[in-house]
Amino acid sequence: MFFLPSIHRRPEFREGVRVMAPMALGIGAWGLMTGVAMVKSGMSAVEAIAMTLLVYAGSSQLAAIPLLVAGAPAWVILATGFCVNLRFVVFSLHLRPYLMHMPRWRRLAHGYMTADLSYVLFTARYREPPKTPEEGLAQEAYLAGGYSVTWAAWMVMSLIGIALTNFIPQSWGLGFAGVLSLLGILCSMSTTRLRVLAAGIAGATAVAAYALPLKLNIVTGIGVAVLLCFWLEKQFIRNPAQADA
Repeated sequence: MFFLPSIHRRPEFREGVRVMAPMALGIGAWGLMTGVAMVKSGMSAVEAIAMTLLVYAGSSQLAAIPLLVAGAPAWVILATGFCVNLRFVVFSLHLRPYLMHMPRWRRLAHGYMTADLSYVLFTARYREPPKTPEEGLAQEAYLAGGYSVTWAAWMVMSLIGIALTNFIPQSWGLGFAGVLSLLGILCSMSTTRLRVLAAGIAGATAVAAYALPLKLNIVTGIGVAVLLCFWLEKQFIRNPAQADA
C-alpha cells in the first residue's frame, strides 16, 4: 500500500478493517455490476480495467457509461464526473486538518483511497483532528484500515465482473447490486435483537403485502415494523440498555 508499513501493525488499523468488513458485501456487489455494465456498454476489457483502477469512483463510472455509449464529447463526460463527485471536495476540506501535517504523497494516496463509507466512519470515530503525532498515526491507521476494505472489495469484484461479463445475466442489472448493497448495510446495522426483529417484521410484512400497487408493500412493511417494535419496546423493555442484550 501507499502508507507507512508501521500503520498496518497498529490496533487502529485492525479496528478500521473490523468496522468496515460487514459492508464489503454491498460494496463488492456494486463493483461487480459496475464491471459488468462497463463491458456491456461496449468498452473493451482493457478500457474497463483501466477505468476501474484509475477512476475508482462508482458513481462517476456509472454516470459516464451512458455518455460513452451515446458518443458524448470528452468534456461532457469529464464535467459529469466532476459534478457527480463534488461531494469529495467537501470531504477533502473536512479532512484537511486531519491530514495536512503529512507529506504530499501521503495526502494524495489517502485522497485516492478514501471513499464515502470510509470517510463517514472515520469522521464518526474521530471528531477532532490529532493534537499529537501519536494521535495522528492512530487516526491514519484507522482511516487506512477502513478504506483498505472498500478498495479491495470494489477492485476485486469489479475485475471479476469484467472477467465474467458473458456469464452474468444482464437481467440482474444494477438493481440486483443495489439489493445486495442495502442487504450488506442492513446486516452491519443489525447489532441488537430488537433491530433484527424489526428487520424480520418489515421483510415479512413487505412480502405478505406484495400485491399492493405502487410498491406500497415496502412502505407498509416499514410502518408495521416501526409501530410494532415501538410497542414492544414500551411494553417489555423497561431499560433501553436491555435492547442490546
